[in-house]
Amino acid sequence: MADDRTERATPRKRDDARRRGQVARSMDVNGAVVLIAGLFALSLLGPAVVGAMETSMRDSFERISDPQAALTAGGLEGIAMSTLRTLALAIGPVAAVCAIAGIVANLGQVGLKPSAEALKPQAQRINPLSGARNVFGPRMFFEGAKSIVKVAVIGVIVAMAVAPKMTELSATVGASPGQLAAELVSLVLSISQRAAIAYLVIGAIDYAYQKYTHEKQLRMSMQDVKDEFRSQQLPAEVKSMQRRRMMQQARARMMSAVPDADVVVTNPTHFAVALKYDGTKPAPIVVAKGQDLIALQIRRLAAEHDVPVIENRPLARSLHATVEVGQMIPEDLYQAVAQVLAHVYRVAGNARRKVGAR
Repeated sequence: MADDRTERATPRKRDDARRRGQVARSMDVNGAVVLIAGLFALSLLGPAVVGAMETSMRDSFERISDPQAALTAGGLEGIAMSTLRTLALAIGPVAAVCAIAGIVANLGQVGLKPSAEALKPQAQRINPLSGARNVFGPRMFFEGAKSIVKVAVIGVIVAMAVAPKMTELSATVGASPGQLAAELVSLVLSISQRAAIAYLVIGAIDYAYQKYTHEKQLRMSMQDVKDEFRSQQLPAEVKSMQRRRMMQQARARMMSAVPDADVVVTNPTHFAVALKYDGTKPAPIVVAKGQDLIALQIRRLAAEHDVPVIENRPLARSLHATVEVGQMIPEDLYQAVAQVLAHVYRVAGNARRKVGAR
C-alpha cells in the first residue's frame, strides 16, 4: 500500500526509474530558459532585427503603394515572399539561440542518459482505468490550475505593457517604418521581460511540485528495501554456484553439438575444435571447442559418433584462440579449413564406394 512506502528510494530504484524514462522535469522551466535566451539574443541582435523589419516594411509599403503591381497574384506573392525571407534572416539567429537553450534546459533537468524504454509502447498507457485516474488525479488538477494561472498572468502582463503605450501606439499610424518597427520591438521586449520573470517563478514552483511527486512515486516500503538489500548481498558461495551451474549448462549444450559436427581438428592433445558446415551459411561454424580435459571429452564424443578427427596443430590453435563457439571461422582460415573438409569428404566418399563395391 502507498501508506507503507515511507522510505526514500535507493540508488538502484532511481536508476531503474530513469531507464524507464521516469524523471522529474518541468516544461515551464524549459519555457523560461528559452524566453530568457531569446531576450538575451534580441538584446545583442536588436538593432539588426529592427533594421530588417524596417527594410521589410518599407519595401512592402512601396510595393503596396503601386496598385497595378500589388493587386496581382504575382505582386502579392512577391510581397509575401520578400517579407518572409527578410524576417527569417533577421529572426533566424534568435530562433537558433532559443532552440539551443531549450536543449540545454532539458539536459540540465534529465541529464545525458536517453531512455529507449520510455519510447516502447506500454499497455498501461492505453488502459482506460489508468487514464481515468490520471484525468481525475491531483496531477491533472495541478496542471489545470497552473494553465489557468499562466493565462491570467500573461493577460495581466500584456495589459500592463500595452496600456501605458496606447498613446504612443496610436501616434505611430502615420509614422515611418523605422519608428513603427522600433515601437513594436520595444513593446515585444517589454512584454517578454515581464513574462520571463513570471515564467521563472511558475517554472520554479512547477519543478518543485514535479520533484515532490516524483520522489513520492519512488518511495519504498521497508520490506522493499530489505528485499533489495538481500538480492544485492547474496553470499559469495551462492554466486559461485550460479556461475558454475551456468558454465556447466553451456558446456553441456556445446557437447551435445559434437555428434553433429563434420570434423574435429586437434592439437592433438591440448586443443580440440569441432566444425560444422551445412551450406546454409557462407563459412563453417565452430560448434564446440576446449582445452585439455574438455578437448579429451570432445575427442571421445567424436570417436563414439564416428566424427572424423584430424590432427592439424596450427589450425587447431588458431581456431581455439580466435573463434568463439557459435561463430563462423574468419576469412584468413578459409583455405586451411577447406582443405581439412575436402580431405574428410574425400575419405568419406571413398569409404562409401568401397561399401558399394562389396
